[in-house]
Amino acid sequence: MIVLIPAYEPGGTLVELVRRLGQHTVVVVDDGSGPRYAGVFTRVRDLGAEVLTSERNRGKGHALRTGFAFIRDRYPGRDVVCADSDGQHRPDDIEAVARHVEVSGAAMVLGGRRFTGAVPARSRFGNAVTSAAFRLVTGVRLMDTQTGLRAYPAWMLPWLGRVGGDRFEYEQRLLLRAARERLPIAEVEIATVYLRDNESSHFRPIRDSVRVYRPLLAFSMSSLLAFAVDTVALLTLVALTGNLALSAVAARLISATGNYAVNRAYVFGSRTNPAARPGSALRYAALAGLLLLLNVVLLQALTTLTGSVLAAKLLTEMSLFAASFLVQRSLVFSFRRPVARRPPAEEAVSVLSR
Repeated sequence: MIVLIPAYEPGGTLVELVRRLGQHTVVVVDDGSGPRYAGVFTRVRDLGAEVLTSERNRGKGHALRTGFAFIRDRYPGRDVVCADSDGQHRPDDIEAVARHVEVSGAAMVLGGRRFTGAVPARSRFGNAVTSAAFRLVTGVRLMDTQTGLRAYPAWMLPWLGRVGGDRFEYEQRLLLRAARERLPIAEVEIATVYLRDNESSHFRPIRDSVRVYRPLLAFSMSSLLAFAVDTVALLTLVALTGNLALSAVAARLISATGNYAVNRAYVFGSRTNPAARPGSALRYAALAGLLLLLNVVLLQALTTLTGSVLAAKLLTEMSLFAASFLVQRSLVFSFRRPVARRPPAEEAVSVLSR
């Protein structure tokens, strides 16, 4: 196996990890750490690791793609295991994840932590929220979506290079794309290790969390925009016509057209993806029709109950928000199942025999 380690301003834990992985090929990407850390990279190079150096800090995602491209060219046909440089991943766990990717047929194998024992509160909470959001966005249940210990078979390297994102959001995008394209994701339980309350982490809670949660945030913003357009149109048309049902239909047609365009291009990312299923406009129209029927029924019932069109509109939209998201994710903007996930038989034999 090839062990790929992206590193930014690493400490002695990187040297110790490379030393303990001495029997394996190790590629370290220095993500612009600067002259102050040159000694650390000299030590790991002396231990046999290959070191790739970036002149400036570009982010973890960029470092990983740099490593994938190098390994694909230098070591064709070899599987890759990615590990962090901060001491969270033990050699035994790295090897366990590598063994599983060789025999499982999965597109990626995650080293999943249960977050038991002495775990920083922000890490425990952050993983719980991210896992819940990921399941909501994709329908896939994973116990640890933030793990940096991940193994990929050699045939996945070109795919990995085509996914965008330069920083921490890159690994989340890999999971999202794999889930949407129905690529198999496996997990192997590993130890939960945090050294000195994870003080060496370069994760920026606010900025990087926004990147990680972007898909769900984007859908929420898209829905809020559609709601604003729909509400203004509804109130205007009711004032002009006095007909609630007809106004609700017209307002929904106006807002749905814009919402479809935004979701297709920016939220679910299917506009430029060759794996996107055709006919999303027809599926969205069918969903919009069903939601419109439910919207009119609920709106009229709640307007009668509350005596306020605005209050009824708010209650109706909150009720239909989750249903709309889940249907769009699973049916409207879904992706084709890839035709081939494995390399040709003779290549697969050579890869598994390594």
